[in-house]
Amino acid sequence: MEASRRIIGAGMSIKQVRLSQKAKLQLIRLKSKTGIENWNILCRWAFCVSINEKTKPSPHQIALDSNVEMTWQIFGGENHEIYLSILKKRCLNDGLDIKSETLNNQFKLHLHRGISYLATPKAINSINDLIKSAIT
Repeated sequence: MEASRRIIGAGMSIKQVRLSQKAKLQLIRLKSKTGIENWNILCRWAFCVSINEKTKPSPHQIALDSNVEMTWQIFGGENHEIYLSILKKRCLNDGLDIKSETLNNQFKLHLHRGISYLATPKAINSINDLIKSAIT
């Protein structure tokens, strides 16, 4: 119960979402394969793919050097608070704090790992492959 209060009680911690150039190129390929036009929708898929992994993402520097940028509310849409709660819960499960810096870093790591997973050659070649990846 205490962990639930900490997750919900903390204020907004992520304001902007920015991608690396590599992630941008991977998403461009995914957009063409799936027909999904919006960056934020593909980014949500990628985030969920990574969050679902049992292992922590490898800590490394990610250059946020592309021109793809969106607000947290655009990333999460009407469910942006749910995505933030999921991230906070994952951080706590991984033995991390839920300070703003940690949340921003872990989100960036999960997002980029998820994009890499989705962009693995032959992993996703159509919208059907994307849907299958979510239900298997």
